[in-house]
Amino acid sequence: MTDRIGELLLRERLITPDQLNKAIDEQKKGGGRLGYNLSKLGFISEKDLTSFLSRQYGIPTIDLSTQEVDHEVIKLIPEDVARKYQVIPISRTGSTLVVAMADPSNIFAIDDIKFLTGYNVEPLLASDAAIKGAIEKYYETPEMGLDGVLTEFDESEMEVVREEEEIDLSDLKKAVEDAPVVKLVNLILTDAIKRGASDIHIEPYEKHFRVRYRVDGVLQEMMKPPMKLKNAIVSRLKIISNLDIAERRLPQDGRIKLKLSKNKEMDYRVSVLPTLFGEKVCLRLLDKSNLQLDMTKLGFEEKALKDFMGAIHKPWGIVLVTGPTGSGKTTTLYSALSELNKVSENISTAEDPVEFNLMGINQVQMHEDIGLNFAAALRSFLRQDPDIIMVGEIRDYETAEIAVKAALTGHLVLSTLHTNDAPSTVNRLLNMGIEPFLVSSACNLILAQRLARKICKDCKEKVQITEKVLLDLGATPEETKRMEASKGKGCATCGGTGYKGRIALYEVMPFTEGIKDMVLNGASSAEIKRAAIKEGMKSLRMSGITKVAESVTTIEEVLRVTMAD
Repeated sequence: MTDRIGELLLRERLITPDQLNKAIDEQKKGGGRLGYNLSKLGFISEKDLTSFLSRQYGIPTIDLSTQEVDHEVIKLIPEDVARKYQVIPISRTGSTLVVAMADPSNIFAIDDIKFLTGYNVEPLLASDAAIKGAIEKYYETPEMGLDGVLTEFDESEMEVVREEEEIDLSDLKKAVEDAPVVKLVNLILTDAIKRGASDIHIEPYEKHFRVRYRVDGVLQEMMKPPMKLKNAIVSRLKIISNLDIAERRLPQDGRIKLKLSKNKEMDYRVSVLPTLFGEKVCLRLLDKSNLQLDMTKLGFEEKALKDFMGAIHKPWGIVLVTGPTGSGKTTTLYSALSELNKVSENISTAEDPVEFNLMGINQVQMHEDIGLNFAAALRSFLRQDPDIIMVGEIRDYETAEIAVKAALTGHLVLSTLHTNDAPSTVNRLLNMGIEPFLVSSACNLILAQRLARKICKDCKEKVQITEKVLLDLGATPEETKRMEASKGKGCATCGGTGYKGRIALYEVMPFTEGIKDMVLNGASSAEIKRAAIKEGMKSLRMSGITKVAESVTTIEEVLRVTMAD
């Protein structure tokens, strides 16, 4: 049947002979059905493949993301059978059992299920990926989940250690090596990857202990392990981060490197902070495979991208990226460096910490405790025959002064600042003590950014919004006439939130002659902003309105991450 499907897809011109041969080779290497390998290699979308198979078999399709199957129905087909034949039971009516299958032509599977359950089997068609996802969702084995790990603990074997009591390190090490603790920590680390989290927060309180994940910029509570596991979990994380488990009064920073399947690696930046009721651990996930370095996909609008590219391709000057922690500044800077990274350029970066390793760029990790700070690194860079310098953050006058001098002596300097928008960055530099004439002559461009959650593609639907709401948001009367807003209904793909992934909102302010004159004359942030908008700059709120009009994000998200102009 596999060969037959390949021939039919060729006949319909949905794939090419070359693609078919590559999929057959992939099938020989890793197994699986031909259709699955074709969609895995990106030669045909799952949707197109499923609708094609539906026409061929004369069997209707089912969208498993919108289905919620009763647990009693799931019990009718054992997990090993479901995995063997890639089926999932959907519903039972009288003597008929409706099942979703990836391959409805598999008569042996249908006969086996009929024999096992005693029901007549009515097949529906679903994609391989959808069925695999449903099997993972409904047949989660107890030992894989939090509950299964926690049931392995014996209450009588453990006791809560009071904060003021001395902890026996040998006892603590034994608890840390206890299999359920190891499993639970591994589960927390891997589950965060599956859910697409950017951070993990493990937090102790007086009577509670909780784990939260930051998914698409918003924290969600995932689990509440028992208080008795608090010290063991924190110590396990400290051991695998190469931190001192005996030190519980001072903050510590470390790193975990996990090797996953298919040669994939995941780095976690670990920060341990002593709080009133124990140590809080925050882990930042650094996924190299998800680092988006293509500027055209970051969320830039046409004019903003043109202005930014023009600024970073100038031979000297400063380009500043501003915004709060977690607003995507690092990704924007790395994208700029990736664009500028050529054999002819000497690029050096001072970072705290170095989040991703970039080939061809000299990256330096800061160590405040031995005197290696941004200012010291910058001074050293200027003796290294640099072309382009990136400074992780301008925090003080000394760093700002050296950066400005570097920019005025023929170097391109990229850096970040923590300010609310692009125009207010000018005042921040002046407050640090940099003279207005130096700011106006050194700066090429200032960019402010925020990250807004994108509407989930699988459950996106149009919504009616009144003109008043759009006007209150900041849209012009002309924009309201042609705006069509959308939102996510909530499905299995997005975990019921209606959002999946994030997009950047940008406010790009080039230093034109008009803006430079205003800086020299001591204009306020509000005056600079008005002038920049007149010259064509889109504010963060305007950028958000554009994304709402394009049905990329929602009004609620724009209100959450931007301020009114």
